[in-house]
Amino acid sequence: MDSFSSRGRMLLHLSLTAVLLGYWLIWLPGPAAGLQLIGLEMGEWVKFLPEVRGGQVSAGRDLFYLPPITLGLMVAMLTAGWPRRWQTRAVRGLAVLVAWLAFPSLDALRFEPRSEWLLRLLWISLVLLVAVGIQGVKGWPAAAIPLLLCFIALIGAILPTWAYLEMRPAIANALARPVGFGPGFWLNGVGHGVAAALFWAEWQRGRVAK
Repeated sequence: MDSFSSRGRMLLHLSLTAVLLGYWLIWLPGPAAGLQLIGLEMGEWVKFLPEVRGGQVSAGRDLFYLPPITLGLMVAMLTAGWPRRWQTRAVRGLAVLVAWLAFPSLDALRFEPRSEWLLRLLWISLVLLVAVGIQGVKGWPAAAIPLLLCFIALIGAILPTWAYLEMRPAIANALARPVGFGPGFWLNGVGHGVAAALFWAEWQRGRVAK
C-alpha cells in the first residue's frame, strides 16, 4: 500500500484521523450535557431504549462499536508488506489498541449475558489476528487488499449510520424532542467514505497496472 501519491496518503491519514476523532465527538446532540453522547457512549446508552429492549429496532447496538474495529482493521492491513522492524510492530499494536475501544466493560462481562458483548470480543480478536498475520500475506491476497479495505471502510460508514438513523425515532421519543446529528456522526461517515474512495481508486490502479 505504498503506491499512494503524497496527496492520496495525506487524504488517507486525514480520513482515518476523522474516524478516530468522530468516535470521541458527539453523535447525539441532546438537550442537556448529560445527554450529549459521543460515539463511544452510544452503544451503551441505546440499550435502555424500550424499542431496543423490545426488539422493535432492526439495527443492533453493537453497530455503534464498529468504528474502532473497522479503523483498527484498516490500520493493520495497511502495514501489509512493510519490513519487519519496530515501527511496523508499533503501528500494528496501535491498530489493536484502537480496536480495544470497543472492549466491553468488566461489569458487562461479569453480569450481562454473552449476547451483549461476545460479538465485540470476536471483532477485537479479528483485528488482533489480522495484525499478527498480515506480514505473511503475499501474491494475489496482497493485490486484493485495497478492495478488501474499501469494503471494510464502507461497513464503517454504512452500518453505524444505519443504526443511528434506525434508532433516531426511539431516541426522539425518549427525549420528547427531535434529534439531530452531532459532528462525530458526520466525521465517521465522511472519514470512512473518503477512505473507501481512496482504496477503490488504489485497487483500480492496480488492475490497470497489470
